[in-house]
Amino acid sequence: MAHDMTSGERTATLYRMVMENHLCPFGLKAKALLERKGFKVDDHWLRTRDETDRFQREHGVETTPQVFIDGRRIGGYDALREHLGQHVPKKGETTYRPIIAIFSVAFLMGLAVSWAALGTIFTIKALEWFVAIAMCFLGVQKLQDVESFSTMFLNYDLLAKRHVRYAYLYPFGETLAGVLMLAGALLWIAAPVALFIGAVGAVSVFKAVYIDRRELKCACVGGSSNVPLGFVSLTENLMMVAMAVWMPLRMGLA
Repeated sequence: MAHDMTSGERTATLYRMVMENHLCPFGLKAKALLERKGFKVDDHWLRTRDETDRFQREHGVETTPQVFIDGRRIGGYDALREHLGQHVPKKGETTYRPIIAIFSVAFLMGLAVSWAALGTIFTIKALEWFVAIAMCFLGVQKLQDVESFSTMFLNYDLLAKRHVRYAYLYPFGETLAGVLMLAGALLWIAAPVALFIGAVGAVSVFKAVYIDRRELKCACVGGSSNVPLGFVSLTENLMMVAMAVWMPLRMGLA
């Protein structure tokens, strides 16, 4: 466990479970992180349940892996990340990462489809496909657990509060509208659906956030979201409204 002062190389001691039927993933992550940070890892395998239990009793810990640096116990993988200056999200901490991932990938996919179909990237169609794909992604996030989504959605949606069934129908409507707009088909169904749910959603979010000043989590990426309700959810709804108006106009002008 001691620091190697003679060679100048930092040394860390790691205890992790490596059993026949179980290889601790956090132990692997801890070892990889230590090595990336320049540590020579003294890697101790806990090969049986009895050996693991004995180690935990001796060190007064309840979990493995456990990391020691300079003879001092740092703790498990998250504690190691904090010790090395990395940000470790806390339970319930707000984050925009899910929505950034969805919009970024949807935008790149819109460009990719434009390139494949039209031979060029930056087109009006690319923007249409971007919005449609984003709607599909957002719909899928909700459809993974409609029950959890509906619970969070009922906190702020004005129509869902009056008609609870609407909270269960919303993810299907958003996904259907996205798929149809992506195909450019049956816009007489897609446009009214997107316009309706987008308009109701925009009004609901605006009232909850900017009038009532409520601090809520957004249901836009599903019921387990830590994305704060506000600009992102308002943007989602306004995008649907814009697409619902634009697509029929463009088709009529084509």
